[in-house]
Amino acid sequence: MGEGKVYLIGAGPGDPDLITVKGLNILRNADVVIYDRLVTKALMKLVPNEAEKIYVGKRAGWHTIPQDEICEIMIEKARSGKNVARLKGGDPFLFGRGGEEAQELRKAGVKFEVVPGVTSALAAPAYAGIPITHRKHASSVAIVTGHENQSKKQSLVDWEKLATAVDTIVVLMGVKRLNKIVEKLIKGGRNRQTSVAVIEWATTARQRTVIGTLDNIISKVASHKVSPPAIVVIGDVVKLHRALHWFEEEGPCL
Repeated sequence: MGEGKVYLIGAGPGDPDLITVKGLNILRNADVVIYDRLVTKALMKLVPNEAEKIYVGKRAGWHTIPQDEICEIMIEKARSGKNVARLKGGDPFLFGRGGEEAQELRKAGVKFEVVPGVTSALAAPAYAGIPITHRKHASSVAIVTGHENQSKKQSLVDWEKLATAVDTIVVLMGVKRLNKIVEKLIKGGRNRQTSVAVIEWATTARQRTVIGTLDNIISKVASHKVSPPAIVVIGDVVKLHRALHWFEEEGPCL
C-alpha cells in the first residue's frame, strides 16, 4: 500500500466559490475529507460520493472531537495510504490551528501540503465594501484573534499598545469579548469616535454589517442581535462602506 498524504486546505470564508482552484482539485480527488463547522454544505457536495467524510466542527466551549484526536485521525488515514483533505474555514495558517496540525504531521513522519485559502479577515471587509488599506486612510493593518487559548495565563494581545499602533484593526472571533476589546482600545488611546464595522456571516446570503463607533458599537451589536461568526473592523476605512458596499442589497445596518 502506498503512502498517503494530508492536505491542509483553506476552504475560504463561506462563499463556496472562493475556494482556490488547487484546493478544489484536491478536494475532488480526496479519499478522506476531515472538515470544520464553517465549511459550507455546497462545498461538501463537490466531494466524491465514495470519499469518507469526517466532521470535526468546533464552536466556543464545544468540540465534536478533541484537537489531539483530529491529528490522530489524519495520521492514521494517511498511514493507511489515503489522500486526506483537512478542510478548514478561511486559511489554515491564520487562527486555524493549521500550524499545530502541520507540526504533529511532521513529528509523525506524514507527508503534508498546505493549500492557502481566502481568509475572512480580508474577504469579510471586502464583501462589506471596506478596503482594509487605502492610500488616503490606512497604510497599516493588524489581524488579531479575539478568542485566545483559555489555558493562557494572560493574553498575548496587548490591546492597549495595539490601539494606536496601526491604522486598521481586524478582529476575528471577537464578538463575545467585544466590550472588553473596546474598553482596552479606548484606554490605550484610540479615539471613541473611531469607526467600527461588525460583519456577520460574511460572503454568504446571511451577511449583515452593523456600523458604529467605538463609543456605540456595543449597544448596536446588542440591538441587532449579532452573533458569531462575525468579523470586527476598526478604523477610518470603515467610513468607505457608504460608497462601496455592494454585496448586501439593503446596505449595512447603521
